[in-house]
Amino acid sequence: MHRPVLRPLVSLLFVLALVAGLFTPLPARAQDAPPERVVVRIYFNSTDQLNDLASRLDVWEVNHAEGWLVAMVRSADVTLYTHEGYRVELDDAKTAMVNTPLTALPGQTQGIPSYPCYRTVEETYAAMQTLNTTYPGLVTLTDIGNSWDKVTAGGPGGYDIWDMTLTNEANTFHKPVFFLMGEIHARELVTAETVLRMSEYLLTNYGVDPDITWLLDYYELHMVPMTNPDGRKFAETGEWWRKNTDNDDGCTSYPDYGTDLNRNHSFKWGGAGTNPCDETYQGPYPYNPEPEIQAIQNRVLALLEDERGPGDTDPAPLDYEGIFITLHSYSNLVMWPWGWSYSDAPNHTQLQTLGRKLAYFNNYEPSQSVDLYTTTGTSDDWAYGELGVPAYTYEMGTTFFQNCTSFESTIYPVNRNSLLYAFKAARRPYMTPAGPEVLLPALSDASVATGDVVTLSASANDTRYQNSNGAEPTQAIAAARYSVDLPSWADGAVTFPMEASDGNFNATVEGITAVLDTTGWTLGRHTIFMESQDAAGNWGVPTAIFLDVILDADPRGQTVPSGQQAEYQVTVFN
Repeated sequence: MHRPVLRPLVSLLFVLALVAGLFTPLPARAQDAPPERVVVRIYFNSTDQLNDLASRLDVWEVNHAEGWLVAMVRSADVTLYTHEGYRVELDDAKTAMVNTPLTALPGQTQGIPSYPCYRTVEETYAAMQTLNTTYPGLVTLTDIGNSWDKVTAGGPGGYDIWDMTLTNEANTFHKPVFFLMGEIHARELVTAETVLRMSEYLLTNYGVDPDITWLLDYYELHMVPMTNPDGRKFAETGEWWRKNTDNDDGCTSYPDYGTDLNRNHSFKWGGAGTNPCDETYQGPYPYNPEPEIQAIQNRVLALLEDERGPGDTDPAPLDYEGIFITLHSYSNLVMWPWGWSYSDAPNHTQLQTLGRKLAYFNNYEPSQSVDLYTTTGTSDDWAYGELGVPAYTYEMGTTFFQNCTSFESTIYPVNRNSLLYAFKAARRPYMTPAGPEVLLPALSDASVATGDVVTLSASANDTRYQNSNGAEPTQAIAAARYSVDLPSWADGAVTFPMEASDGNFNATVEGITAVLDTTGWTLGRHTIFMESQDAAGNWGVPTAIFLDVILDADPRGQTVPSGQQAEYQVTVFN
């Protein structure tokens, strides 16, 4: 959990004086009224107190060990919490941040002022259209619904909500689905940009990176970078806006109105904010959610199968196909259902295994959502509760308006690797994460003449889990296999065994190898798929490498050496 460094704690007397206007919290505002919103640390003595506060407040951070949370509140409401018996302390550094307007950097012509690495709503949609034009046959844009402003007369024009589907459209067979969404909370800038940059990364590496190529050939990725575009436009002005912009439920005061879209899903709705001015306001009723949530729910219901029974304890089958992930910021967490209950979800063991695997790549803390605090009407509880799909929330980074340097150097790369593993696991997400990964694939020659023999090698590893929340079982490698041009599950695929490099499968990390005789292989590029199995019988996700088979001499009479080397980019998830 991210733990901020605060200034020495101020006294309750100072907080009360601040709210009364006797002290100015920010020197730059010396002639102004006190800020409408302040960021405070509130101490709680029990889980019940924490959950009560979380149901009403805009909670940013929680420190369970020390018994406090960080939240943004109205200045006028500070006394409300002190009168309820809570100890309240001001975080003046964060208060300054939320009350400082954004200004463009010198020479900045695009992106959010002061944050050029984050594209605006319009720039994001323009980039999606460019990808659609640049990569025909790999990208499809679908308008899945409208924002609140677009369906409500008398205000701003609003926006469409777009799903960008990435897959090789020439392959019309059934494909596993990975659904990824960002920006459900407006101020969480890293989320939309991560979705968009991952899309660009996949498309630019199709046909270059073997793993990305087979993923887009055999799987289907749905990207919704802007779930809450209306609210995002407010955030782009520097407003630390969380909700959408619905202002007809009884709260019309800026900046308090809106519905918290991550409390507005129809599954286990109720128990969040009931005051329309609350930052966690859940909406007036569950059966008619906000238009943004209607768009998401309808799209997911059309893409993923419902394979979980109606009871809270009904599990999804272990061979369920598909993954659902929603990106948030911040706190460096990977979380899975339930959030509404302290009981384990029916597929808890499998959800935990995949969560620990996903957290390995970004080094976040994996946990059940309720371990943070109880939540209702959330995206991941809805997706798993309604359909049985393994569903996760990433809390990325260390603040909402994350600086560009840390986003580009760390937050985006590590989360891209985590999401790429999730994409790989989408066919059997409740099964393959328990199995080993195949890493560092290599060929003795990347380009050979037909009939040549080539050595295939790699490493099989069953240990890569983030275990800060407990020990994930690991086993010795028991077997490995490869297939040519078709993954092992495809109709017509033939698999061949690989051997342990040291002669025995008896360790959790093993070198694996095989000798490939290319006699009879067709000329051209071939994809070699590799998988490994642990002693518990779990097969892991596939890894691929390209092998080119060529003639000894080309039609112009020039000899092509059979040992000719070719370089290809290979994704290594580390």
